[in-house]
Amino acid sequence: MWELVKAGGWLMLPLVLCSIFTVAITIERFIRLKKSTVLPTALLMKKNQSADQVVKVMRQSQALQDSTLGRIFLAGYESKDQAQQYASAQMEAVASQEIGFLEKNVNFLGTLSAVAPLLGLLGTVLGIIESFLMIDVGTNSDPVLMMPGISKALITTAAGMLIAIPALFAHRYFQRLVQEFTAELEQQSTLFHAALFYKATPVAERQDQDMPKAS
Repeated sequence: MWELVKAGGWLMLPLVLCSIFTVAITIERFIRLKKSTVLPTALLMKKNQSADQVVKVMRQSQALQDSTLGRIFLAGYESKDQAQQYASAQMEAVASQEIGFLEKNVNFLGTLSAVAPLLGLLGTVLGIIESFLMIDVGTNSDPVLMMPGISKALITTAAGMLIAIPALFAHRYFQRLVQEFTAELEQQSTLFHAALFYKATPVAERQDQDMPKAS
């Protein structure tokens, strides 16, 4: 492996760095984007479940409180004595911050998937130029002299593709996962806010409100 890196020339250094970043970010995102740390099943709003019941369950476990959904719920619950708009704004602010944490480094994976093949292509061009220069400026026109440059071109191209392909797959996967989590967080936040503030109007009162008033 080290011989291939040496044969690829100086462009292999940024390519190796790209591969290290790709592996590190992929592992970190796999750990951070576990559903149990973002949307714990125990906190998901169920039919006819009150906000107090959810908070009671959440306070029984520190892990639930430290989850993404738990922090959003707490922001709303701690503002329940304020106006609905204020509580909603608090939940939205926390949700925006949490979504930013979920998206962290995902776009960087996309950048790596785009940069790696370009570095490989640059290595290809430089390798071919080097090969022809060996023929043009050398007194010996032996085609064997072109082999190091061609080898460098092929190695950098292959390295760029080997890095870019998994980086692109990881970027697409985590991007879709964050989108799914974001949609679910929005839905759960809406249900929790409704359970926190909505007071059902008695049927008889609604009927009275719907009846036309006598003129």
